Formats: sequence, structure tokens, C-alpha cells
Amino acid sequence: MDINSILQIGAQLFQSKLSEQGQNLDLGAILPALTGLLSDGNGKVDIGSLVSNMDAGDMLNIAQSWLGNGSNEGISANQLTQILGQNKITDFASQLSLNEDQAISGLQEAIPNIVDKSSNDGSLLDMVGGVSGALNLAGKLFGR
Repeated sequence: MDINSILQIGAQLFQSKLSEQGQNLDLGAILPALTGLLSDGNGKVDIGSLVSNMDAGDMLNIAQSWLGNGSNEGISANQLTQILGQNKITDFASQLSLNEDQAISGLQEAIPNIVDKSSNDGSLLDMVGGVSGALNLAGKLFGR
């Protein structure tokens, strides 16, 4: 599955979560905002960096659940802010005319699924620096 398809799924999950809260957002607005949120600053989506931020934030158990088979562990608002950064969340919320709590609520649904879908078929392998990057990340995730 390519990254655009994965982002589309994430945008749909975000949209669904917010519609439960009475917010009606267009997918056409969510997708570019989500892409910008997960961008490396050069317009390239960087899921590997997001997972690395989880490592630095002592959230390996959460990352492991997202990358592995089975259900995805949830993430708190504070943890999500820690790995994405307050400024990026503020910008994301602003682009969608949401308050930060609404944005975080939708992201708590979307981000675990985006990472989960990115770890299938080796696509995350490219994002973490190939085989050596994946081995380094796996060593950290699985305590080796």
C-alpha cells in the first residue's frame, strides 16, 4: 500500500472521529493538513521519524503495538503532543479550523492506524533508513 493510500485511510478515520463529535470536515481539507503534519519539512511524509520520536519519548511499547500484528495500543493526548510537537499540532488544528483538543482527538484515531498500515509490505523499511535503520529500530523496540 502506498503512502497516499495510507494517508487517505488516516484522513477518513480522522473525519469519522470528528463527525462523532458533530464536526463535519471535508476529506479534501484533512488530507493536505495530515500530510503537512507528518511531513519532514521538505514535503515528504516521514513516518519513520514519528516512530523514532516515540523511541525518544519512552513509548516503545506503543510503537511496538502499532508496528506489530494485532491491535494498536492507544496513545494519550500528552504523548501524541510529545511525538508530533505542539507547534505542528497547533498548525494542523488551525488549518482545519479546529481547537487543539478536537484535532488531537481525531489524531488519536488516525496516527496509530497510519503507522500500522505503513509497517506492512516493507514501506516503513524505506522510511527508517533501509535494513540497517530497521535493525537499529527493531533492536530498540525489542530490547536487543
